[in-house]
Amino acid sequence: MTNVRIWDLPTRLFHWTLALCVAALVITGNIGGEAMVWHFRFGFAVLALLLFRLVWGFCGGRWSRWSQLPIHPTSLLTYLRSSPAPLQAGHSPLGSLSVLALLLMLLFQVASGLISDDEIATAGPFVPWVSSALSAMATHWHTSTGKSILLLLIALHLAAIWYYRRFKKQALTQAMLLGDQRLSGSHPPSRDDARSRGLALFLFCICAGLVFALSQMAP
Repeated sequence: MTNVRIWDLPTRLFHWTLALCVAALVITGNIGGEAMVWHFRFGFAVLALLLFRLVWGFCGGRWSRWSQLPIHPTSLLTYLRSSPAPLQAGHSPLGSLSVLALLLMLLFQVASGLISDDEIATAGPFVPWVSSALSAMATHWHTSTGKSILLLLIALHLAAIWYYRRFKKQALTQAMLLGDQRLSGSHPPSRDDARSRGLALFLFCICAGLVFALSQMAP
């Protein structure tokens, strides 16, 4: 067993910053009132993070790339039939599907929040750009259906981490904190040097700038 750099620093910072922003979104959304100002700010922050992760999936460290996610049905069936399930570098097939589901749901939540309107005191910045029918559908999704699905996915994600820690003795959170994963055999590490981190910072600044420009377009 050797330590292999799986998660580069930009991926780890994205993961934990996104987790904090999502927690803040849930809290501010439940509080309502003046807290909704921060709810929208955290929503824009999540959008910037998601855009960055989308781009980083093409040029980031090896195991952070979309091409490395084992989401092919054959990989999933092989993984499910293995007993015990093998320890893999990066995300397992189930973990890969979980990650994609969470990211897509967050994107849908952010998009729907931008055009949601509770018709009382809070409205998304782009409500004037859409029809009242579409805004009503988005509001129902954002505050009810989408929110419930997202919370369920988060609960399943946390339950899976606990299961792997308790029964498989695999510290998934430690790998995402420190970057290294203990693996047997030979696995190429992710690139995680000053040059790649500088590229990540540059890309995130572009994504954040695009989101800021979008926020300023609101009527």
